Formats: sequence, C-alpha cells, structure tokens
Amino acid sequence: MKYQSTRDKNVLLSASEAIARGLSRDGGLFVPVSFPKLPAGALQEMCSMNYQQRAVYIMNMYLSDFPLAELTDYVSRAYSPKSFNTPSIAPVRKTDDGTFFLELWHGPTCAFKDMALQILPYFMTASMTKTGEERTVCILVATSGDTGKAALEGFCDVPRTKIMVFYPKDGISDVQKLQMMSQSGDNVSVCAVEGNFDDAQTGVKKIFSDPAFRDKIAERGYFLSSANSINWGRLLPQIVYYISAYCDLVAKKEIQIGDKIDFCVPTGNFGDILAGYYALRMGLPVRKLICASNSNDVLTEFIRTGIYDKNRRFYATISPSMDILVSSNLERLLFELSGRDDEAVRGYMDSLSRTGRYEVSDDMKAALRETFECGSCSDEETKAAIAGMFENNHYLIDTHTAVALRVLEDFRKTAGNKTPCVVVSTASPFKFCDSVLSALGRDTDAPGTQLIEKLEEVAGAEAPLPLKTLKTKRIRFTESVGKTDMQGVVDAFLS
Repeated sequence: MKYQSTRDKNVLLSASEAIARGLSRDGGLFVPVSFPKLPAGALQEMCSMNYQQRAVYIMNMYLSDFPLAELTDYVSRAYSPKSFNTPSIAPVRKTDDGTFFLELWHGPTCAFKDMALQILPYFMTASMTKTGEERTVCILVATSGDTGKAALEGFCDVPRTKIMVFYPKDGISDVQKLQMMSQSGDNVSVCAVEGNFDDAQTGVKKIFSDPAFRDKIAERGYFLSSANSINWGRLLPQIVYYISAYCDLVAKKEIQIGDKIDFCVPTGNFGDILAGYYALRMGLPVRKLICASNSNDVLTEFIRTGIYDKNRRFYATISPSMDILVSSNLERLLFELSGRDDEAVRGYMDSLSRTGRYEVSDDMKAALRETFECGSCSDEETKAAIAGMFENNHYLIDTHTAVALRVLEDFRKTAGNKTPCVVVSTASPFKFCDSVLSALGRDTDAPGTQLIEKLEEVAGAEAPLPLKTLKTKRIRFTESVGKTDMQGVVDAFLS
C-alpha cells in the first residue's frame, strides 16, 4: 500500500514515510492510492471479535510495512484497560427512545481523539525507525479543545519526541484548558494563541511550510510532524470505530448484515466524518453520512451548495471543538470526488488561500449529495437537545453530541426517513459542565472543577476519573502569544 499527496499524485510514499512526515511538502495531505475492500464475510467475522481484534483486522489492510505481530502489539497497548474505562472501548449505547450513540469518550482524556492518539505515538516512533530517521520529531498541534490534550497524553515522555500544542486562548472550555495547562511530561509544551482555532491552525501550517525554519531546526537534530488529523496515522484508527459500531449493531440483532445505516457526526475539521466516508469506500453498508454543524456552518453550506466560503462571521459557541471555518480534511474528500484530480485540488486550495472561497464542479456537487446530508443548529437548540435527552431518557450528552442529535431530529422530520442511525458521541459531558448544567436549568457560577461535582450531583452519575482529579493538578503552562508569534515559541522550545 502506497500513499500519494492530494496535490501531486506523483508523490508516492510508504505508510511509515507518510506517517512520519505528516504533511506533504507540497502542502497536500496523504491518502492511500486505493481503498482496500472488505472481503466477503468480513463483517460477519468481525461481529465475534473484540475492538482490538477489529482494529488489527482493518488497519492491517492499510499498513503493509507494519508486520501483523507488530501491529497487534501496538493495538493491545493502545486500547488497554489502563487507558480505557470500558472493555468494549467504543460501545454503542441505545437509549430508551431507540437512539443509538457511539460513545467515543472512554479514553484517558474523555474525548474521541483518544481513539487515534493513543496509538499514533506507536505508529510515529516505529515509522521513524523504519525510515531510518535519526532525528527527534517535534509534533506541532493546533487544537480546538480535544486534540491537544489527547496528543499531549499520547506523546507524554515518549522517547525521541517533543510536542508543542497551541490552543485558542478564549475558545475552549475551562475543563479543556485545565487539562492542557496541567499536562505532565518533560517533552511537552502548551501555549495559548490570541485568536481562534483557524488562526492557530494557519500558524502551524505556516511553520510546516517554512523551509528555512525546517533547515534551522534540522541542524539541532529535529524535524516536524503533526498529530492533527492531517496525519494519516491519526485518521486511519478512526475508520475502525465506524465498522466496529456496525458489527455491534449486528451482534445485538438491531440490524442484519447488509442492512444500510446512517451516521450523524458532529464535525468541524471534517476528519471524523471523513473516516466514516472511508469506511463506506471499503464496503461498509452506509446509506448517508449526516454532517452536523453548529453556528459555524461552513460545511453545511458546502454540502448544500458546493461552495466553500470561509469569509463569514466566526461564532464562539458552546460546542467549541467545532468552532472552525477552515476544515483541513475536506481536501481529502475533494481529491476523491474529483476523481483524484490533483490539479483541480491544487486549484481549489489556491483559491481558498487567495480569496477564502471556491466552488466545485457540478459532477462533484452531485457526488457530494449522493453520500452526505447536513444540518446546523444554534446554541439554544443544542441546549434543548441536551435537556430533552436527559429528561426523556436520563442520558447525559455533551454539547457536540447534542448538535448531532438536534440535526438528526431535524433531518428525520424533513426527510421522514426511518433508516437506523448512529449518533457519533465525541466527548464526555463533564468536559463542558457549565454549558450542560445551563442546558439543564442549573446555576453555573463556579470554577470548572466545582462544576464537575455539581454535574455529578444533578446527573446522578460519576465523572470520569481523569476529570475528577483535575482539581489536584499543578498548573504548568500559562504562556500566551499573538498569532504571528507562534514560530518564535516553537524555536524557543527546540533551542
């Protein structure tokens, strides 16, 4: 299996080369040259497997330079009882009203990013060995809230790695911020950016694309890579939980093999829902992928019109991990919908850089509508979804999952479709205590760690242990910089 750049199909790398590099030097993202198909009987076979076995089965189809025994070892260590608080790793929960939720927040940082970032460090260090890379890798991360902590946790004190995380200063929840500011590890650093997530992401991409800076740190024995979902090693593990969820529904006799289902996914950077699209390309019986947006509905508009336009008002919402106007992973979808036309993708990305917008061809618009549905909702509608689910089912969901639930409800009212649908639940509600409590009509005038206890009391449930113990953690990182000063922070970190 080889990997090519979305902006130059002539760039061909092995899996380990693509993972180690993270981003192609032409600015493109790495994709497999073709999607392996699930063999006949594979889904039935995986129904009797546990999550770890399913992960090995699927990822082995993409990682031809990782021997099976090696991959099995990495999976068993990444998805272990030490890291995840449920043996099923990514359980599908059915509520009293018949809604399915794929719970992806049982890992160490209580968000879906753990599903990939617990295994990426193994992929990264192994890839460095396989490619003969002797330098230390510096992982640069821009986060809208959850990726940063998950990456910090995954790479904490991993040999031959350093990790620097940038987050929008006023754009994440108190709990998310405290998680990162108190991160342990001798090889980690965290810095706030005075701007939004798009500013942080743009700053990181500029650092990656600066050849002079690459040469400068190379003299010190470092090279740059990414733990964001632009890295194939981050995206690949996310394919697994879509296939696993389908197998769980079959095993529970909710559906039969071959029945088509929908997934409704809250997404801002498009990586999570893209993994579902890749599962579909492998042969998973998926009817529709429903893209759920908050007030920053740039993706919803794109799916409806084929026009991507970031020139719009930016909203700071109660679902901050989706407060994004430049969705990096959409480039990978453009590559597929255009028939892998790298020249066309270059043109779209150049237009986005110059004007902040682009419009795809009519054929691509038709292909987009064939697979994707979409919708968006306001903060008030998000809160109403949280309150309704708790009052009717005594099931607590976070602000991002609530966006997906509301969009699904609206979609079903409009389309009148009864296809079974799985809502992808991306974070623990205890990461967004103030907003969840507010949705439930409770007072939120207290520090974040106190609100965790208050939400426990209201919900009649215990918060995940990593969040309960936050109040005892020492604050380590308080630095804040302007969006044009990020490279200087990385330079100092690697001095």
